[in-house]
Amino acid sequence: MKLPRRNFLHLAAGAAAVPAIWRTASAQAYPARPVTIVVPFAAGGSTDVGARIVGEHMARTLRQQFIIENVPGAGGTTGSTRAMRANADGYTILMGHMGTHAVAVSLYPNLAYKPDIDFEPIGIVVEVPLVLVARKDFPANDLKAFMSYVKANAAKLNMAHAGVGSNIFNFGLLLNSLLGVRPTLVPFNGSGPATNALLSGQVDYMCNGIPEAGQHIQAGTLKAYALGTVERNRAIPDVPTSKEAGLPEFQAAPWFALFAPKGTPQAIRDMLTDTLDKALDDPSVRNRILDLGADIPPKATRGQQPLAARVKSEIARWTPIITAANVRGE
Repeated sequence: MKLPRRNFLHLAAGAAAVPAIWRTASAQAYPARPVTIVVPFAAGGSTDVGARIVGEHMARTLRQQFIIENVPGAGGTTGSTRAMRANADGYTILMGHMGTHAVAVSLYPNLAYKPDIDFEPIGIVVEVPLVLVARKDFPANDLKAFMSYVKANAAKLNMAHAGVGSNIFNFGLLLNSLLGVRPTLVPFNGSGPATNALLSGQVDYMCNGIPEAGQHIQAGTLKAYALGTVERNRAIPDVPTSKEAGLPEFQAAPWFALFAPKGTPQAIRDMLTDTLDKALDDPSVRNRILDLGADIPPKATRGQQPLAARVKSEIARWTPIITAANVRGE
């Protein structure tokens, strides 16, 4: 049967509109079941804590459960790969960071994903200043004494980190480079386990996030020497900045962000971005994050486009640093 041209065009237009209508309906129904946030490190670290705080608020906003799934290993790249391969339907998202989405590119020659291609940005969540800490009986009471001792004894000292490619590892490399030392590097599956090892005296020092180290610094169970920011932090107000302590080159405040697998519908990503914004603008959430020692970027610098630009610029920034350090992930 031959259709009149007008009827044919109506049918064609209707067929073309089906995918768009389906995407809109899908977004309107989202989320119809729990959403999983993959945290590519062990429980208890900055990545995990940040995901849980914003996840709780996002769950209330969207009236659906947000489940944290810890998938540690390979400096966060194991969990990141798992998230990248998940269905692009908004039900699996990732709490990645500077290590998994910038440094990993040059650390892991066989990295299974391309951070700037295989993920859709949702938004930056927090920036977490790192602080240089040591076991409580470490024989130095300020940064200058610490630097002198480490330079003289590096061969017999152990530095903890949360896996090759983790922020703790990356900025530990930076610190050791500034001091010109090569201590033994001891890996753990996350900053939480690394912190426990430092508390028990199994290792000597590390660069750690304030959420993990702050309470122990305040309790006197860890020694703190310098904070890697230009201003002091309200969670540990007595700890000097690196500039105040005598090593201004040590600047360490990595970012943490939510990502979705490539191909996740724009409407769903927009919903997640808006929901994340609501969480970060909520006074109770902000206070919880700030009390832990983390910083919340201004709204204009934390959305999808700013995050995409941040990933590309950080890949360019860290590639020569890692190449010069001549280190590779396994």
